Amino acid sequence: MIAILPSFEDFETFRIWRADQSGWLPVALDIAHSHGLKPAPPHVFTTGTNLVIGLGDELILKIFPPMHRGQYSSERSSLVQLRGRLSLPIPEILFEGERDGWPYLVITRLPGIVGSDVWPMLPEDQKERVLTQIGATIAEVQRAPLGELSRIEPGWCDFIAGQIDGCCARHTRLGLPQKFLDGFDDILRDAATLIPMSEPHVILIGEYIPENFLLSRQRNKWDLSGLFDFGDVMTGFGEYDLLGPSAFMTSGMTRRVRSLFDGSDIRPPISPRT
Repeated sequence: MIAILPSFEDFETFRIWRADQSGWLPVALDIAHSHGLKPAPPHVFTTGTNLVIGLGDELILKIFPPMHRGQYSSERSSLVQLRGRLSLPIPEILFEGERDGWPYLVITRLPGIVGSDVWPMLPEDQKERVLTQIGATIAEVQRAPLGELSRIEPGWCDFIAGQIDGCCARHTRLGLPQKFLDGFDDILRDAATLIPMSEPHVILIGEYIPENFLLSRQRNKWDLSGLFDFGDVMTGFGEYDLLGPSAFMTSGMTRRVRSLFDGSDIRPPISPRT
């Protein structure tokens, strides 16, 4: 008898349950078999927020707990909306469904090496090359029409309001020194007026970081070769998507920052002073 997927009230309980694969892997394999798939021995990805299983070299099964149904909606809608609109490969949905209230997707598995496995060892000129390609990908995504993603929650205004409201508490919880917390109220008050709310909205991936893209090498050159994980997609102000690669990949280095911006259509609203 195949196990039933339970429901959870919080992520920590789900995380503990997920650690024991015997409670859910048979369900994942039964889902695969129900679609006529006879995969090689599955590979369980232990990171992330959902159940992700590699079904051989060509397929991925993603199962979303009910409390992450919003991520399922974002992932599904993004893959549908962006299909055929990008130069960069993204997964294709082959099957979708629901088991015990848990929605799932069977998607194609892209070739390449996860960026986080390669990025630290890339020579500087190749890091600049990849950042230019990331900037170009951001611009390409943002030229795509919103489609049903325009209804994804939270909306931009609600998202920013929530970020501002929870900012001080979050940094306090994470141990930010008091000297940096002092004056936070003034910064947050300014943020409420400086962040554009009424600009035309575009598709925001939210996480252009090495963990969410693939790289491949031809001879001595590394290229961006795939983009995956669309569970946090929303819509809003375009410059927001420069934050991820700026914070986690440029390390404040001028040439890296310039490479990212050169690849993107996004330009600062005010020209630098001469």
